[in-house]
Amino acid sequence: MSDTRNAAPAETGEWRPSGDRPLGTSLWRGFKCRCPRCGEGRLFKGFVKSVHECDACGLEIHHHRADDLPPYLTIFIVGHIVVAGFMAVEETVQLTMWQHLAVWVPVTILLSLALMQPLKGATIGLQWALRMGGFSDTAEPEEEFG
Repeated sequence: MSDTRNAAPAETGEWRPSGDRPLGTSLWRGFKCRCPRCGEGRLFKGFVKSVHECDACGLEIHHHRADDLPPYLTIFIVGHIVVAGFMAVEETVQLTMWQHLAVWVPVTILLSLALMQPLKGATIGLQWALRMGGFSDTAEPEEEFG
């Protein structure tokens, strides 16, 4: 089933929509480390190393350009959580600097490790939904996955 609204002939090389790519669904599937198109195949073969293509639907993933966005988002989110937590604890309890270090360094490391892969997956899902980084309609079959 393909959406042929505003479709140009394939030989012209113009942009052709092949169907809806819901942004929220794609982000959520990527955040769950699943293929943004079908939601079934695994997105990673290592901690942050993406698979070449989806095992379930065959979507090529190797050309994504996640680059610096996932680490930036991780730093942004973890920084806000840790600083807010530190300030709240500092206002309510008297801890020494060593006690703060014993609490906040592990929290920072664990949150960073827990968020890095899902945020990279969400970035890949974002790129797929917006047809960025090689996820254009000309590079994949015109099928709808939902």
